[in-house]
Amino acid sequence: MKTDISKILVVEDLVKCYGTGENMVRAVDHTSLEIERGKFTAIVGRSGSGKSTLLHLIGGLDRPDAGKVRIEGKDIFALKDERLAEFRRKKIGFVFQDYNLIPSLNVWENIVLPLGLDNRKVRRQDVEEVLVKIGLADKAEAMPNVLSGGQKQRTAIARALITRPALILADEPTGNLDSQTELEVISLMKSCVTDFGQTLVMITHDEMIAQMADRVIEITDGKVVND
Repeated sequence: MKTDISKILVVEDLVKCYGTGENMVRAVDHTSLEIERGKFTAIVGRSGSGKSTLLHLIGGLDRPDAGKVRIEGKDIFALKDERLAEFRRKKIGFVFQDYNLIPSLNVWENIVLPLGLDNRKVRRQDVEEVLVKIGLADKAEAMPNVLSGGQKQRTAIARALITRPALILADEPTGNLDSQTELEVISLMKSCVTDFGQTLVMITHDEMIAQMADRVIEITDGKVVND
């Protein structure tokens, strides 16, 4: 089968269940979708709708009960755990609500961490470019405990960008930020998609953020109900 290179992500009939018998919940219920390269897609839905579970499956952080996820034509769940982890490091950047910075590392060290895990060379020019892009050129040696929430999230975004991944997955990345900082962070992520030619898929419950996306997919009870 010929791969459509314009579709960076293809989800085919994905299923993920939790519990058994009467207590079984279909967090993702036979969901299929395709994401175009270079676009910003927002996935929205109420709490418990299955949108975060879907994002974790797309990113290979969890394995489905059935179905496939293809990133750049690669069936990621055909890979064994070690190879899947390697694929994630090279192809996917993650941005979470809680930043997930290493407290003992400064901004620069947190940003280059994925490169070190993959034994890849750190190019000073690349790091400096990203620092300038996120507005933290003067904070390279700052520790996370002296950063504001917005600065921490900017550092997390830079860490996701530094490997130049094909796909960036963000799970409520502005959930801990005030409205002004939220707008700044989303604008930054949008500009990164444009400037670095990347694809952004973001989980959000915020209508304002959804309106900034190129496309909005609504999830209810683990199914796509509006696109």
